[in-house]
Amino acid sequence: MSTDTVTLEAQDLLGDAVRLRRTLHRRPEVGLDLPHTQEAVLTAIDGLGLHVTTGEQTSGVVALLDGARPGPTVLLRGDMDALPMHEDTGLDYSSDIDDAMHACGHDTHVAMLAGAARLLAGRRAELAGRVLFMFQPGEEGFHGARYMLEEGLLDVGPYRDGSSSPVTGAFAIHVTSMYPSGTVNLRGGTLMASADKVRITVNGRGGHASAPHDALDPIPIACEMVMAIQSMVTRRIDVFDPAVVTIAQIVAGTTNNVIPESAMIYGTVRTVSEPNRRRVHDALRRLADGIAAAHGAGVEIDIELGYPVTVNDLGFAGFATQVATDVVGAAKVRTMPNPIMGAEDFSYVLQQVPGALAFLGAAPPGRDLRTVAPNHSNRVVFDESAMATGIALYASVALKHLA
Repeated sequence: MSTDTVTLEAQDLLGDAVRLRRTLHRRPEVGLDLPHTQEAVLTAIDGLGLHVTTGEQTSGVVALLDGARPGPTVLLRGDMDALPMHEDTGLDYSSDIDDAMHACGHDTHVAMLAGAARLLAGRRAELAGRVLFMFQPGEEGFHGARYMLEEGLLDVGPYRDGSSSPVTGAFAIHVTSMYPSGTVNLRGGTLMASADKVRITVNGRGGHASAPHDALDPIPIACEMVMAIQSMVTRRIDVFDPAVVTIAQIVAGTTNNVIPESAMIYGTVRTVSEPNRRRVHDALRRLADGIAAAHGAGVEIDIELGYPVTVNDLGFAGFATQVATDVVGAAKVRTMPNPIMGAEDFSYVLQQVPGALAFLGAAPPGRDLRTVAPNHSNRVVFDESAMATGIALYASVALKHLA
């Protein structure tokens, strides 16, 4: 299998990928129920000879490509959902939906994976095993990958001759406007953080604002907790096993002359190891309980578990790095020095299958990376030409894993 030939085939598929991407970009859908996106995916892979199933609880699409010979299965993931936000890019294919935008590039992921499916279907004779295409909804906080796993994503069953065909590798690509276009960026080990929600409600005693001594004002207690959380992170958490706790919302009161009964603070907790994740949760509970008790107030603390830490398998990450080097050249493959504090529900897949997630640079040409709009911005724009690299990378990972 020539990587150069795969790259040329991917380039030939770029036009179709751009058209599919723009169709999805104009009609973004949020969450787990993405009927128009699902229909576009099914149309894009129709006629490729894949065994296709759709989700029961979600709009997920699973497509299985049988190779010419028996062997293991490799999973390729592309997430499909958009974000609930207005688009201000000014593109001629901007979102037609007022409060939805593909601001994280998932439309490119779908288009690249569909292109890879077409490329690999044409190379069925080279495959000793199977390719499992995972078109996933609900990555943006809706646990779409977990739902697909619960519905049997990895239960691919035996090969048609009855031989075992387990999923032995998993690979995903995520575009980003923060890296030069066409570069592949990844690392072995921890790649992305866990992401949990923390909500602390301080229960005091309401009263007149002119007589705080007759009430128990929850607001300064909540403010004390916010400040103490910052000290906790810098003084209780190992700087080499970092955590981020950001309180992003404070809600209390109704007017200027009434001390409210309660105050609520709401934020996010990010860590890059599971043991530290538990330590931060425990520390937050002790802090909130202690400060509330010191003031004679009541407190309720709720920590909602989000995505786990995303950990790239060291062996598979090394393999993916070599494949990327073959596809784009060593100068465009970069080993990330540190994890990032964003989160990904591909983490659920990587807990069960050795694999890796890689970032594909798609910064608009000629733009200063220091000022380019990042993912999740209402003005983010991606270089569509980078999708040819993504198609080739998806396909090459599958071909070489099954070689």
